[in-house]
Amino acid sequence: MSNAARSIGLLLFFAALQVFAAPQTFEQAKIEARQFVYYDQTQAGTFYCGCNWQWAGQSGGRVDLKSCGYKTRSQVSRATRTEWEHVVPASNIGRARQCWQKGGRPNCNKTDLVFNAMEADLHNLTPSVGEVNADSANFRFGVLPATPKRHGACDFKVDFKGRVAEPRDEVKGQIARIYFYMHDRYDMRLSRQQQQLLMAWDKRFPISDWERERDKRIASRMGHSNPFVTGERRWTLNHKNTADGIVSKIPTSHPASLVKKAGASTGKIRGNRNSRVYHLPSDCPSYDAIKPKNIIEFSSVAEAQSTRFRKAGNYR
Repeated sequence: MSNAARSIGLLLFFAALQVFAAPQTFEQAKIEARQFVYYDQTQAGTFYCGCNWQWAGQSGGRVDLKSCGYKTRSQVSRATRTEWEHVVPASNIGRARQCWQKGGRPNCNKTDLVFNAMEADLHNLTPSVGEVNADSANFRFGVLPATPKRHGACDFKVDFKGRVAEPRDEVKGQIARIYFYMHDRYDMRLSRQQQQLLMAWDKRFPISDWERERDKRIASRMGHSNPFVTGERRWTLNHKNTADGIVSKIPTSHPASLVKKAGASTGKIRGNRNSRVYHLPSDCPSYDAIKPKNIIEFSSVAEAQSTRFRKAGNYR
């Protein structure tokens, strides 16, 4: 694919993100994960430990340590709060992008739209006890039969020296299918050893009712499901990635000369993700003043209002 075609594909891809109101930053993703995915799951348990929590602030939570027999290993403040865990670590995502080599995460956030989409992908986010999020770091997954638990009754094991973590059985299958999704969609490499382990977990630990419901909720925001949850795709050894999240296929009925940049006027109702205000394409002086990165487009006023956007007050 030529650079020009790839650029056009990227523009189409991010225009599609705006239509579906998919989060385009990690900060926004955390808020949407609370509002639209996990809003009623505080008694269902955090990802690795199964602890209950109470919401606090826009996207955070306070962990009920007694509910899961959790014991703090070393970080008291992080043990008592939830954090949004990237199941596929953000550093692993970053290393797949050239921007990471030139300044790490801050540089990627400033310069790479694809990295921001990867970092904000709701399919890869789960609520976790903060200390466990820290202890899991960017370690690979494995089986640790001789390693003791370090967090009380929390069934999560970590070998710091070997940089290996083993989660509880209840989430192993979900982890596998999230890994398959992220590596397939964003064209990331997965070692043969990790492929074999995750394929075994995928087979042994089938999709739960909550995993299916979670996928449906996320799809309503992202505009697409995890195909390894819906059954549309299966991972086999040395899987060939689709790279759907890197470029979007260019429709033959839309030549390059007709493709508009994301943020160009489309005649749709336009929301500002910062102010949570929506603007109509006519009679609104601020319609074309919104920064492209802050634009969300809606097909109707009802759709804008259903996501808690309010009408701008500066119409002529």
